[in-house]
Amino acid sequence: MSNITIVGGGLVGSLLAIFLAKRGHSVNVYERRPDPRKTDVYAGRSINLVVSHRGWTALRAAGVEEAVKAITVPVYARMMHDREGNLNRVPYSIDNKAIWSVSRGELNRRLLSEAEKLPNVKLFFDHRCVDVNLENATCHFQREEGDHVVVKADVVFGADGAFSAVRSKMMWGRFTYSQEYIEHDYKEVAFPANADGTPKMDPHCLHIWPRRWFMMMGLANQDGGFTGTLFMPHNATAQSPGFDTVREEKEVRKFFTEQFPDALPIVPDIVEQYLRNPQSSLVIIRCNPWQVNGKVALIGDAAHAIVPFYGEGMNAGYEDCKVLNDLLNEHGDDNWAEVLHRYAAARKPNGDAIADLSLRNFVEMRDLVADPKFLLRKKIEGYIQAKHPDKWLPLYSQVKFSDIAYKDAWNEGLRHDRIMEEVLAMKGVEEKWESEEVERKVLGLLKAGK
Repeated sequence: MSNITIVGGGLVGSLLAIFLAKRGHSVNVYERRPDPRKTDVYAGRSINLVVSHRGWTALRAAGVEEAVKAITVPVYARMMHDREGNLNRVPYSIDNKAIWSVSRGELNRRLLSEAEKLPNVKLFFDHRCVDVNLENATCHFQREEGDHVVVKADVVFGADGAFSAVRSKMMWGRFTYSQEYIEHDYKEVAFPANADGTPKMDPHCLHIWPRRWFMMMGLANQDGGFTGTLFMPHNATAQSPGFDTVREEKEVRKFFTEQFPDALPIVPDIVEQYLRNPQSSLVIIRCNPWQVNGKVALIGDAAHAIVPFYGEGMNAGYEDCKVLNDLLNEHGDDNWAEVLHRYAAARKPNGDAIADLSLRNFVEMRDLVADPKFLLRKKIEGYIQAKHPDKWLPLYSQVKFSDIAYKDAWNEGLRHDRIMEEVLAMKGVEEKWESEEVERKVLGLLKAGK
């Protein structure tokens, strides 16, 4: 068995440690931050996560599904809040399937504890990676106390996030890399529970306040509260306010009063939270290759950081772990060069595709969910899926409730767009959307290979 160094003890690094340790490898995990079980490293800058089908598949394969499910809340629908406080609930699927809300910090703590139960896993915190020798899989770490640690391994995995130190070293060679900041930043807003611990909103919905150019969202926690997130442009535009113009207390209060009036009674200190919590940016990372020399590889956000609007970043990272584990089953635990080559070839196209899908879903969440045409499309898609489940699976269901490769879901989603554009252009479709005429139109376009 191999000696494995995992750089990064976050969501993906901790699950990867469990997978590899259960195969018999000796696993050492090095994390630059303090132990999140002893200090709240996520305070004020956490976006709640959702575990979807791919994530559960990986967690089940690693044997930690039940441990994670115990800290999640099922979410079955989107709940849109307009400026007047009116609500509109849109289910995620026609068969009542759920995604599962979970606190980022709670999940990380739970997986670290599960990893630490394994005798061949060792966790090291306050160790910052400062160098990696790609030829002999040796990592150099700087400890918080100031001393230097050198660790030799058989294989190194960079699971150290969007600003990966392992990836930075790989960029010294033949390496293609892009870093794209989207125009929006975010701030966390905590929605408290009622005094008796009950939630103030439906906990089984993702709550969205879509305002076209910006939005706020909230996902439930087990304590009855919600983790809310405001997404808004870094700089104001002609169409939208920005974090640069909503800065002073008076401006902030006016902003929330005008844009999110129904949130004010739920979060009485929303202005104070906005002024206190840090403003964070959102970045997309694309790179290639994901591995070098059969000794060093990237996984999770280090390989494919994406924006959070499909709730798939963690699930994609967990699917990375599951695919790697499957390849080890197929090719053996002593054939790392072949396994890492196949892993990178399989996952790179899907990493790019989920980045594109996440940007697409941002437009949907902040803008289209309030558009009557979009809501009509959702109804038509549900109608066709119910009658022809073998012929039509909506894009959201492909991404969240199936194992369909992200790249294949992306291509099928584009085909659905072309078909629905023609269907929505039908005269009187608003009144006859649930008709044989609409059904024939969709089936005809599918058969024509539209």
